[in-house]
Amino acid sequence: MARMRVGVLAGATVLGLALAGCSSGESASTATPTTTYAGPAIGAPASPAPASAAPTSGAVAPGNKVSANTASEEQIFSALTKAGLSDPKRWTDEVIEYRPYPANDPNLGKLRQNLAKYNPGPGIVDKIVSALTP
Repeated sequence: MARMRVGVLAGATVLGLALAGCSSGESASTATPTTTYAGPAIGAPASPAPASAAPTSGAVAPGNKVSANTASEEQIFSALTKAGLSDPKRWTDEVIEYRPYPANDPNLGKLRQNLAKYNPGPGIVDKIVSALTP
């Protein structure tokens, strides 16, 4: 019996709190929640994205590319991670394996040809090349 009273009392308390938050004429089910804006003040200049932010499209911004010929393994791995590859370690190893690449080939045709041997999924080679320069 005591448990029943506690349950009823708790239910009544919750209902009372829900109704207390509503203005007159509104029921608990139609009350509009209040939201708070936590962004910059209206009219304030927007803050730039951090330099370490990765592009969302899977392509790496031109200034963030690394050299397929001279970049370290860590640099290539980081660039491929930012490009959105699901297995950047594997592709880093492949990029390094086929060095050097012709300096006059910005599209990295030799790399594309060698990566095609592995039958990568759609868009994988383009993501890799988007992160690299010769």
